[in-house]
Amino acid sequence: LHAQGDRTARGLTRRRTGHFELGAGTTAVRALVRAEPLRRVGRADCETPGMSHLAVVGTGYVGLTAGACLADLGHRVVCVDRDVEKIDCLSAGEVSMVENGLEDLVARGLDSGLLSFSTDLASAVAEVEAVLLSLPTPTAADGSTDLAVLEEVCVELGSLLETGTTVVVRSTVPVGTTRRLPEMMGRSDLPVVANPEFLREGTAVSDFLGPDRIVVGSDDRDAAAFVAGFYEALDVPKVVTDPSAAEMIKYASNAYLVTRLSFINSIAAVCEGLDADIDAVVEGLGLDHRIGSAYLRPGPGWGGSCFPKDTRSLVDSARRGGYEFRFLEAAITANEEQFDRVVAKVEATVEGGLSGRCVAVWGLTFKAGTDDHRDSPAVAVIERMMVAGARVRAYDPTVASRSEALPEGLEICADPVEACRGADGLVILTEWPEFAEVDPGAVSAVLEVASVVDTRGVIDRKRWTSAGFGVESIGR
Repeated sequence: LHAQGDRTARGLTRRRTGHFELGAGTTAVRALVRAEPLRRVGRADCETPGMSHLAVVGTGYVGLTAGACLADLGHRVVCVDRDVEKIDCLSAGEVSMVENGLEDLVARGLDSGLLSFSTDLASAVAEVEAVLLSLPTPTAADGSTDLAVLEEVCVELGSLLETGTTVVVRSTVPVGTTRRLPEMMGRSDLPVVANPEFLREGTAVSDFLGPDRIVVGSDDRDAAAFVAGFYEALDVPKVVTDPSAAEMIKYASNAYLVTRLSFINSIAAVCEGLDADIDAVVEGLGLDHRIGSAYLRPGPGWGGSCFPKDTRSLVDSARRGGYEFRFLEAAITANEEQFDRVVAKVEATVEGGLSGRCVAVWGLTFKAGTDDHRDSPAVAVIERMMVAGARVRAYDPTVASRSEALPEGLEICADPVEACRGADGLVILTEWPEFAEVDPGAVSAVLEVASVVDTRGVIDRKRWTSAGFGVESIGR
């Protein structure tokens, strides 16, 4: 698809040129409302677009990464957030979250003058060509998606934006939300575009600058061309479609990944019962080109800021659309059961059960490389152990003290060996590489019982068994 159009903003006429592509086997996805097939084009075919002036609303890991990366691609970007302290820190180049490469990117953007930060939404959007919404969309109590923050910001934007300013939804939202934005803003003169993100915490910068694809969805051809042009410097496939399909691509992607994770954890459970080596099974599966090895490592369960929220939202949306998504519901149920299976493993290694016992835990975040422990499998397991009467001492390299998001009564320790002091067993719940370097002899010297449940396959099993440990893992 090659789309050109004249757009008028602030009295200036600008020409937008966009090129979009789809790979083989994706002909079911069509371009916009005309359902025109897309063709694959190379970067050499494309004209280099001019620098755009953009505002990003929200500075979580999605919004801040987008702002810093877009500035690094040559756009002028202002990131907006209501948190005054956070904006002050960001303006000074201080990034509080753990995200590889992000602090350097922010510093580079500030030095170049292409990246700035503000708490004033009105001034931030006064002269921009597009506003990118990267706002929280948490799960409500009934399983639906809470759009209150998005709706509130849209109402405010409706009174601020110049005619023709493009509004881009980067947040993960229920299918159909982008098309509702004009109603939320009370404006019909603002083009709206769905541009979902596919960022993994811990690798968000590399995911943004080296994505598998760019997805753009709009009923406005020129707006779609304009937004796709943000990423012209990235030589990757660009899928252009309608906004509902773009929103569904994000949900379908995450839903598929969690089903793989729940599947391999279920296979691991079967392997345990039949005395089969899960490592060999995973290797054999991954070598099949139809399957591949990604997201096929057994563990304590899946979690984080996206997977649980997005799967629950998709189940709710499907039900509202008249379909009971039992396949995805089964994956969610299998994940909850995996937390229970890990607790059962720990309980089996502690003579007399968990009540009144002390358990050492290594890892609190939902995965390594991030400081995020929202919906973390580690926290889910800890909560279950504490309900069973255990006292838990934990170490995580990103957690210095217990926050309100962590279970009350959880003891935070300064190093992994200290967490084991006086404990009746150890369970490893996050795959931090540093755990593989800990001397098992030092751990044995402070543990009451030399037993470890390694749910992530982090430690060298032979090394630890040679040091006198009983080692339990997932699938073995």
